Amino acid sequence: MSNPIIELNLMEFCEAAALADVHVIEIIEHGILEPHGTAPTDWRFTDYELVLARRAAKLRRELELEWEGVALALDLLEEVQQLRSENRMLKQRLGRLVE
Repeated sequence: MSNPIIELNLMEFCEAAALADVHVIEIIEHGILEPHGTAPTDWRFTDYELVLARRAAKLRRELELEWEGVALALDLLEEVQQLRSENRMLKQRLGRLVE
């Protein structure tokens, strides 16, 4: 059973993320979010982008970062998560070889 992907328009997304449309547009301009569609009236956002927007807003608020800093922090957090995942996988493989 697959999970349905939520699609929100700009107004719904702003409400769900508790962000003003001006901030959502700034987040998009800094490459943090990439909505589907070519114009704000056509934009569609998924549940993944909603989580990302909330995380970006939290980083900006709690660390008092500009959007450029938020974009960098999110990239670094994603890289750390990928490295941890790869490390776990390699430890499992090593564990099977050592046994």
